[in-house]
Amino acid sequence: MTSRRKLKKNVRGVFDCLITEFLYLAARNSVQTDTDTLRALIEKIMKANNEYISRISHTEPGNVKGFYKKFHSDIKVSVDEISDELQKMV
Repeated sequence: MTSRRKLKKNVRGVFDCLITEFLYLAARNSVQTDTDTLRALIEKIMKANNEYISRISHTEPGNVKGFYKKFHSDIKVSVDEISDELQKMV
């Protein structure tokens, strides 16, 4: 099983990629989307990153496999949701 440190690094990498995609799309679209929408989206990315990093630090005792299976499922849903919102910027 992956260490917590390595898992945190990977989670940060995923959300760093989302931020990079966000910045690319915002620049490519010459920021045609209103500022409040852009701010809300970047805050959503940062909040999700912080939430998942925190969850890694505070794993549930006992069912570790179940915890990480749910963690993986939850992070996938969040990333897909944010990615869909990013694609709406196009």
